[in-house]
Amino acid sequence: MAQSPEDIVRRATTAFNAGRRDEARRLCENGLIGSPGEPMLSHLLAAVLFASGETEAARRHVEASLVKRPDNAAARLLAARLARMTEDFDRALSHLDRAIAIAPQREVFIEKARTLDQAGLRSQARQAWSAILDAIPDSAEAAARSGRLAWEDGEIALAEKFLERAVQTEAPASVWFDLGLVRQDLRDHTGAAAAYRKVIALKGDHAEATFNLGVVLQESGRLDDAMRAYAQAYRLRPSSFGQIAMALTSASHGGLWLDEAALRRALES
Repeated sequence: MAQSPEDIVRRATTAFNAGRRDEARRLCENGLIGSPGEPMLSHLLAAVLFASGETEAARRHVEASLVKRPDNAAARLLAARLARMTEDFDRALSHLDRAIAIAPQREVFIEKARTLDQAGLRSQARQAWSAILDAIPDSAEAAARSGRLAWEDGEIALAEKFLERAVQTEAPASVWFDLGLVRQDLRDHTGAAAAYRKVIALKGDHAEATFNLGVVLQESGRLDDAMRAYAQAYRLRPSSFGQIAMALTSASHGGLWLDEAALRRALES
């Protein structure tokens, strides 16, 4: 007895949730042979392919699903994510606006903010992230992106407020790095050093944070500590030698290195 599409979807969903992606894919593909264009199966197969990194195939299947069920908000959201991944921002925003009209849910608004952000629509992205923070005050992602965009727009004090809010929960190295940049611009060398050390603790090979740590330590008059940070930055990224040499000779607390070889030996020791 042939199984109904609903039964196949249930079995495939169970397999997918248990980590058996190949089984879920096989069930969906076989189901589509018996029921070509069935929207539930097309949507689920698209989700399985998306999870496996097969973006283009996933996109074809979710679009096929939407032909039959154009008002399925979940399929619209998946289609928008796939379009954003291929930088087809107009299509992504079209799907999202349709999804919002169907079922205005948090996840869709967050995806729209990400899309506006990635598309470089700065003003709209800032408004979208701000609206998310109003609705979800503890959204670390919204606070982090609001902080980064405010910093890029020169609103340094506001950026610090957003980023300090973002790091109240477990934040990735990139957010701590942005906080370090903001504090450095505010001449808060102690605070910047603490943020850069947090970056290094989370991502030990972050050469830029290590170099910036050297800069703020040097500006604080702690040249020996700065040299240790510069030495580590040089080991991580030998091409940073020019930056280090310039920082050491141009900052208020530094030294004049006339012998390039001597500076290299000092960094290598």
